Amino acid sequence: MRRILHCPGAALVVLWALLYGGATPFATTAASAAEKAAPAPHIALLLPLASPSFGRHADAVKQGFLAAAKTSGAGAPPIRVYTVNEDTLNILSTYEQAIETGAQVVVGPLTRNGVAALAASSLVSVPTLALNTVDSRSPLPARLFLFGLGAEQEARQVARLALDVSRRTAYMVGDNSPVSRRMRQAFIEEYARRGGRVIAEFTFTTDLPALAKLRETTALGTADIVFLALDSTRARAVRPYLGNSLSLYGTSQVNSLAGTPVARELNLVHFVEMPWLLQPDHPAVMIYPRVDFGDAIDLVRLYALGIDAFRIGVELLGNNPDPSLDGVTGQIRLTRDQQFVRELPVARFLDDKTVVVARPRK
Repeated sequence: MRRILHCPGAALVVLWALLYGGATPFATTAASAAEKAAPAPHIALLLPLASPSFGRHADAVKQGFLAAAKTSGAGAPPIRVYTVNEDTLNILSTYEQAIETGAQVVVGPLTRNGVAALAASSLVSVPTLALNTVDSRSPLPARLFLFGLGAEQEARQVARLALDVSRRTAYMVGDNSPVSRRMRQAFIEEYARRGGRVIAEFTFTTDLPALAKLRETTALGTADIVFLALDSTRARAVRPYLGNSLSLYGTSQVNSLAGTPVARELNLVHFVEMPWLLQPDHPAVMIYPRVDFGDAIDLVRLYALGIDAFRIGVELLGNNPDPSLDGVTGQIRLTRDQQFVRELPVARFLDDKTVVVARPRK
């Protein structure tokens, strides 16, 4: 690892001076005015703030991004926020607009469709940090990088965690939601690639007699672990039927902000989660302001994503060949396939508490 970025303020002053001949005060351009601004070097933040479906999520990312820029001090590069909607043509035309007005780095799009459209285009001419992933296995444009909160990466980490302690057979519980299907597929691929085997699966149901049969399932009794490819609500519903003698694992999807009752209902379940939610004393976490999103844990996570997206954007601006970060969303590194992947701390629900049991590997 080349270096770990904790507080980029001083480095940003030097970076901006090297790139553009002097330190420039922190500045942002309002989303509605970004397209009219005179061309000038900046980081472009491209978000679906005008989307009825994703506007709140985009705003959480924006708040985290701008909070990180403000925290970094007067040396932060100028930022212009570009508002898009869910239409891919709108996203691509706004991306072009950002380049034409001087964007040196683009952060966004946020939606999966937007990222896919950009990846399939010939428009990527500056380092671009897309905040989602793509389903295609085709090579990405040379300057396009992916960074997001996809549960697939977490499912792969859970598979590795299980195998690290020689748990080589798994029983899987999932449902028919797209997120669950992606988690299951990612877990199966990573687990099999490293010598593990999924021996059986159970599809979640609210039918109590069907759930009760879990206790009598032979395969469940012979598995080394149970992987819960479920969200918090469904994991809590199925947990009472799994006993206390099995090793239970899940992704951050099993976690919520509801507190003690959830910890008690998911007792003994291991899961991975970002430092922003697990480690308030983490060196990177401590320096950034918090925003109260109520119980909307998805918005909390997206706010943290915005913080690390800014930090990665600065690394891309500086052409750092090894942009590794000790981030608020995890230990972040760049892979050969142009993806920034996160290694998360491991926690366990234990009685009424959430206990961190392992730090991410650096």
